Amino acid sequence: MKSSAKKIELASVDDLFSTEESRQDEQLEKIQEIPLSELHPFKDHPFKVKDDDAMIETADSIKKYGVLVPAIARPLPDGGYELVAGHRRRRASELAGKETMPVIVRDLDDDAATIIMVDSNLQRENLLPSERAFAYKMKLEAIKHQGARTEVERQRPGGKRSR
Repeated sequence: MKSSAKKIELASVDDLFSTEESRQDEQLEKIQEIPLSELHPFKDHPFKVKDDDAMIETADSIKKYGVLVPAIARPLPDGGYELVAGHRRRRASELAGKETMPVIVRDLDDDAATIIMVDSNLQRENLLPSERAFAYKMKLEAIKHQGARTEVERQRPGGKRSR
């Protein structure tokens, strides 16, 4: 004989004693101070990080004022973080003698991470044409891959496309 009782889900203690505002605040991105040793370069990062005059100026600025704009990184499966944006800031922090730097950690797939990495570097003035070309190629491949994935998601099980 089947029971007519419905399963009741109870709220957690945290849900009972927290406000909607505090629950929403927990979901916001936060800037974290992460050790430089845990920040690893983006795979196939096409831009050179040079110890030139501009790097020395950046390191001097970080010594005086700290890192003004946080880097963006994503968690690595085996621990640590992959830098998506902020390779020069990481190197300048290292030169400035810092042990940590501010980072926004995001869960990003490979395509989104590639697009952010490329877009965050393309505005730099002193890119080599080869770096710029390779970066655009990487971005195009990521966009194509996202488009292909979106197209697959649009397919219905019967093979018909949804509108």
